[in-house]
Amino acid sequence: MRVGVITASDKGYAGEREDLSGKKIVSIMEENGYDVVKTVILPDDKQMLADEMIAMCDAGIHLILTTGGTGFSKRDVTPEATKMVIEKEAAGIPMAILNYSLTITDRAMLSRATAGIRGETLIINMPGSPKAVEEALLYILPSLKHGLEILLGLDSECARKD
Repeated sequence: MRVGVITASDKGYAGEREDLSGKKIVSIMEENGYDVVKTVILPDDKQMLADEMIAMCDAGIHLILTTGGTGFSKRDVTPEATKMVIEKEAAGIPMAILNYSLTITDRAMLSRATAGIRGETLIINMPGSPKAVEEALLYILPSLKHGLEILLGLDSECARKD
């Protein structure tokens, strides 16, 4: 499955900060058999983020993972950009990440992350720190593969097989 990674960071875009969270996503996804075909660092600009998400969807990327821009800062606009792009929400994914993350830190409650589907692409807002990205991504990966298979018509059964 083809993956795109978008890092929302004014400082990263300006070359003032290394993108450790995006690199962490790439590493985890490749270790788990996903094909990361595009990575990009953009400023915290709602239209630029939305335009890149649309371009990745149009290019046939199956999963877009964003990192950064989900907090309370005035410049944090990744969820708003995502909502401009998606056709259907996938509220269970950020809810699952939040529930899991709250077992690690109470600051997880400050996340405004969202997730949703545009065409045959799933878009998920991930946290902005490498540690939180790793925790969240490893938590959702087992179910994520199945969800993508359903989205792409590669599987049709959602019922658990006990």
